Amino acid sequence: MPSKRLSVVVTRRLPDAVETRLKELFDVRLRDSDTPMTQAQLIDAVKEADVLVPTVTDKIDAGLIGQAGERLRLIANFGAGVDHIDVDTARSRGILVSNTPGVVTEDTADMVLALMLSVTRRLQEGLNVMQTGDWEGWAPTAFLGGRLGGRRLGILGMGRIGQAVARRAKAFGMQIHYHNRRRLRPEIEDALEATYWESLDQMVARMDILSVNCPHTPSTFHLLNARRLKLLKPSAVIVNTSRGEVIDENALTRMLKAGELAGAGLDVYEHGHRGNPELRNMANVVMLPHMGSATQEGRLEMGEKVIINVKTFADGHRPPDQVVPAML
Repeated sequence: MPSKRLSVVVTRRLPDAVETRLKELFDVRLRDSDTPMTQAQLIDAVKEADVLVPTVTDKIDAGLIGQAGERLRLIANFGAGVDHIDVDTARSRGILVSNTPGVVTEDTADMVLALMLSVTRRLQEGLNVMQTGDWEGWAPTAFLGGRLGGRRLGILGMGRIGQAVARRAKAFGMQIHYHNRRRLRPEIEDALEATYWESLDQMVARMDILSVNCPHTPSTFHLLNARRLKLLKPSAVIVNTSRGEVIDENALTRMLKAGELAGAGLDVYEHGHRGNPELRNMANVVMLPHMGSATQEGRLEMGEKVIINVKTFADGHRPPDQVVPAML
């Protein structure tokens, strides 16, 4: 690598401490406003940078990568998910891709439990009544929800986050079930007291709560389609903190409207930040603005991983968190 400092372009505002350290180490171009780059700005960035630091809001597809300059050799993603990056095309151009795995595990698992409780205990309805001033006092039959203890939780995707969800749910007295591409090792299953289902259809049909914790890939797009959602019990609740594209959102909306599902807790949506407007008016739906990983600690740790990946690359080595197709 040349001795001069790497040119690094960051596409979104990052925590101050992260930006300060980037400025100390590299010739970095930061964002003044906390808004996504336009397509034209992204094109300019990939043409001039040695390293691009994008986030989930940036679509780094084959068309954009095709306009990259000869200097671009690393895309150091600020985040674990890389479904917004065409990793194969980048690889074919000799451009490495890195991410920040493991950082958001505990934070996202916390949010899964928060959404479960919010839906099953009807917290949104209680908040609305208090905020509008319509509460008329305690009543024995008002806002009756259900307890988590004893319920069957089905976890779709038993990676780091899925296992963290299982540990928390176990503490609440829930029965843990899961479906995954690969079955966990026996000692992990035993520790989590988790039951493996080879058939996703059979698991879905028997769960009280279904938590989506798998990544978005071509094979998981609409994995929960209309047919599979119909297998859920009318009393079931679905929680998604992973990727919106895993669920057919229109089918989910229709079922919630028809009373064919008890509720949903959603932190991600099929079409970016544009969740189905009809969901906003449903008392049994809790919608959050992609807050699953939004902790100060998590964002700083993500930034630290980005810096380590870029610094390792600058020193002539492969980034420790390099993404390869086999990982996806």
